[in-house]
Amino acid sequence: MATLLHDAVMNPAEVVKQRMQMYDSPHRSALRCVWTVWRTEGLGAFYRSYTTQLTMNIPFQSIHFITYEFLQEQVNPHRGYNPQSHIISGGLAGALAAAATTPLDVCKTLLNTQENMALNLANISGRLSGMANAFRMVYQLNGLPGYFKGMQARVIYQMPSTAISWSVYEFFKYFLTKHKLENRAPY
Repeated sequence: MATLLHDAVMNPAEVVKQRMQMYDSPHRSALRCVWTVWRTEGLGAFYRSYTTQLTMNIPFQSIHFITYEFLQEQVNPHRGYNPQSHIISGGLAGALAAAATTPLDVCKTLLNTQENMALNLANISGRLSGMANAFRMVYQLNGLPGYFKGMQARVIYQMPSTAISWSVYEFFKYFLTKHKLENRAPY
């Protein structure tokens, strides 16, 4: 449920970010980008990749959490506060989840950006919509390797991000639990 709500709110922001990052983007500010997309493509443009986003984030989070828990069992079986184990497990879990879901991220980016050169190469007039169409177009243009474009950058981004997130989470869990135990009245 958290992913459904998160993606419903964040998908429009992702569309704006990706359109502003495109080479030779006509958008000079986030607000102008929102206005232009809204005016020329309508509300649907902000949610064109929503299904793909969900299809990517649900397995990403699942792989991420399962891998983190598995690695913690291996490197920190007593589950004590151990910053090094949290950083290593978090980074590796994020890397694996990012690598595994890169094909979905490639398709989501194509749906969000509606990149003109790609659409022209595929002889598509108008807008590309739907995850299945994005998957077909990526394969048509680049074959199997096309699904893994940007994987290295995605892994490099996710490793420190998830390592930091897990280490901060585990620190606060330890701090709050320790504080709670110290303030507990003896029986």
